[in-house]
Amino acid sequence: MDKTKQNMLYFYVGIKSTNGLTVKLLFLLHSPTKANHLLHAIIVMALQAFHGSACCFHSHLHSSSSSTTASSPFPASRRFPSCPSTRKSLKLNCSSSGNNGDQDYLLDAPVSVGDGFSFSGGKYSDGPGPSDEWFKQGKMVKAYSIPGTGEKAKDPVFGLAMGAGSQATGDRFRWFCVESGSADNPSVILIHGFPSQAYSYRKVLPVLSKDYHAIAFDWLGFGFSDKPQPRYGFDYTLDEYVSSLKSLIDELAVTKVSLVVQGYFSPVVVKYASIHQEKLSNLILLNPPLTAQHAKLPPTLSIFSNFLLGEIFSQDPLRASDKALTSCGPYKMKEEDAMVYRRPYLTSGSSGFALNAISRNMKKDLKRYVEDMHTILRDNNWKVQTTICWGQRDRWLSYDGVEDFCKDSNHKLIEVPRAGHHVQEDCGEEVGQLICGIIGKRNKI
Repeated sequence: MDKTKQNMLYFYVGIKSTNGLTVKLLFLLHSPTKANHLLHAIIVMALQAFHGSACCFHSHLHSSSSSTTASSPFPASRRFPSCPSTRKSLKLNCSSSGNNGDQDYLLDAPVSVGDGFSFSGGKYSDGPGPSDEWFKQGKMVKAYSIPGTGEKAKDPVFGLAMGAGSQATGDRFRWFCVESGSADNPSVILIHGFPSQAYSYRKVLPVLSKDYHAIAFDWLGFGFSDKPQPRYGFDYTLDEYVSSLKSLIDELAVTKVSLVVQGYFSPVVVKYASIHQEKLSNLILLNPPLTAQHAKLPPTLSIFSNFLLGEIFSQDPLRASDKALTSCGPYKMKEEDAMVYRRPYLTSGSSGFALNAISRNMKKDLKRYVEDMHTILRDNNWKVQTTICWGQRDRWLSYDGVEDFCKDSNHKLIEVPRAGHHVQEDCGEEVGQLICGIIGKRNKI
């Protein structure tokens, strides 16, 4: 390829309120669209932080060039003017200039537009990336009716229309699902944790496909599934996740199913299972929060629920995907896998808004849900065959108390010595074999 120039934006923001409080932020960005998104988000959060006090806003965008063999996704001459420091109203309307003239931007870009490039293999590329290949393997399944009036989502501060990624679609939400194996075989539904994607089961699916009909899906707010703006059809509460899970499972499986769930979404699945025990053949929990010590999000995740910082960090692909997946165990992510996890955060701000909302609700309700799960799994009326698989190198959830819980509740415990919190990421093929062994043995009984 011909050598071209790659723009890199150094983004300095200074915010000063009338009461003298000053916030200075420095960002290094690869994407002009992301710069616009972040610029607008900071304005929103600054005004919220100052609770209506008058603010002066200043920003500076600088461009530097470096040689690269990948084709440039945007003109090298592209620049972004600073927003005016004073306005008569709160209707801030930042714009970018390029060859196509001035172009207003929404709070987040439509997924179809994205950032104007495909971020693949560590380089900017116009060609398909690993996430595109993964998307081709799946399909969209409509489930869970969208409540409300159908009003288009708007920014709560400025009232600006939001991009397609933050809008509810049709009368039911779209869930991204990947299937493997014959539909005539017993069904196994693989449910990812928080925060993750169905992609985490990519190594498990082929193992199960030989004898089972395996299905992995993205929760609402994750991966390729819908990510509506909170308060416009879905608020990302744990109660809503229980209800929406029922709707999805009813669409995916007519007969009984086996459920496999990992991490902090385990209490949600157990709550669903307690109401619909007749629907389940087996329940397999991968590193679930079982004890009172587990009922609090680790700092890596709780940061997304914090005021101001949470709203900024939830828009950062490296924090929302890379750090969340690699800080909890021995998993060393390959670049091609990282590309898939980053993709939702690179293409639209909707993923970050959803992550922020989910984190807030997890922080508020996780303790109650963990306590409920603890009670349900120890109850004499619990009839679902349950197995707990535990990655011994989990840096988020302590192993203390896990053995005692399984012994007291009469549930089988299987240890996975080389795995961390995201067991299916660390030891995908091994987890697939374990699932086959657990379900196959009980199907013969």
